[in-house]
Amino acid sequence: MQNGLVDHTLVDDARLDPLVGYELRPVRDAAGRPVPDLFSAWIVLNNERQLNSYTTGMVKSVILAFRRASVARDVVAVVFTGAGQRAFCTGGNTKEYAEYYSGRPTEYHQYMRLFNDMVSGILACDKPVLCRVNGMRVGGGQEIGMACDVTLASDMAIFGQAGPKHGSAPDGGATDFLPLFVGVEQAMLSCTLCEPWSAYAAQRHGLVAEVVPVLKVNGALVPNPLVVTERWTDERGRIVYGAFKEGAEKEQAQRVVAGGSVDLALLDETVERYVTKFAYTMPGCLTKTVGSIRKHKLEHWDRNKESSREWLALNMMTEAKAGFRAFNEGPKGNREVDFLRLRALLAKGEPWSDRLMDEVMPKAPTQPNVRAS
Repeated sequence: MQNGLVDHTLVDDARLDPLVGYELRPVRDAAGRPVPDLFSAWIVLNNERQLNSYTTGMVKSVILAFRRASVARDVVAVVFTGAGQRAFCTGGNTKEYAEYYSGRPTEYHQYMRLFNDMVSGILACDKPVLCRVNGMRVGGGQEIGMACDVTLASDMAIFGQAGPKHGSAPDGGATDFLPLFVGVEQAMLSCTLCEPWSAYAAQRHGLVAEVVPVLKVNGALVPNPLVVTERWTDERGRIVYGAFKEGAEKEQAQRVVAGGSVDLALLDETVERYVTKFAYTMPGCLTKTVGSIRKHKLEHWDRNKESSREWLALNMMTEAKAGFRAFNEGPKGNREVDFLRLRALLAKGEPWSDRLMDEVMPKAPTQPNVRAS
């Protein structure tokens, strides 16, 4: 007890994993001045070397960090983000998945309890949660991002799922949340085909509240040159705003990106502006309103999270074991199984075995896949 107030944190003086940061930043008033004794809590995934993918230890710390921020009386809002400029989060740590959890469904079952608690912890936070997307938000990163309340993104960010391409199903939240954001058709395409969206496309679909430019060329911020941002339709009347450029246009855009530098200052200013907006509301009414809006997510999440956990654990014996191994061991640029060969073998009744997995693993260009007769 401090100053006569009860401490409601889950674990007293809990030490977080070194790969999860927790920082209090002053809230600013409408004139931009720091407000004494009011803060935003920044929870930062700090595994930049592995694109801020979360390990088991990181998941535990994210749970504790959100609980800490939720009960902090002086915290107005939470900012959930990743370190660096390349990624907010790319999901679970595939190296850990491939080398420890693959083939161990009981262990992965326990891991998914932690993952579910992380998502539920975000959804239960008594403060509005801003997802600051500084780069890729993919796979499980997309799922924990959608558990947040407001998404503010760099226009160099990309959004998407990876499940069916890498041996899993996006049942850690995407199949629950994404249809609420973008509708069933677009959610179906994103979750099954795993094709990425630009930040502008994600905003157009309703997944992102605000997108800001972060690429500086000759000292000035410019919109992401890799993405169509200057028109809504092409000559055939198709909506192409937010689409990634292709061919010669893509090559030219890549040269522009290579000659520029990323500056996230405007993204940080935008995040701070939203925190300030939240500060100018009644705290109890804000918490109730946020919780009421979240009920639409919780209705689906609470209904499905346990059955999803069961299936995802069992899947570690078959497709997930193959998919994560392929991603972890495959050569650069070729980290997916041979899907057609896999389908053909299964169609012939081939049982799941190490031999089957070896058969469909990606090979280096000098070692083409050997086809069984």
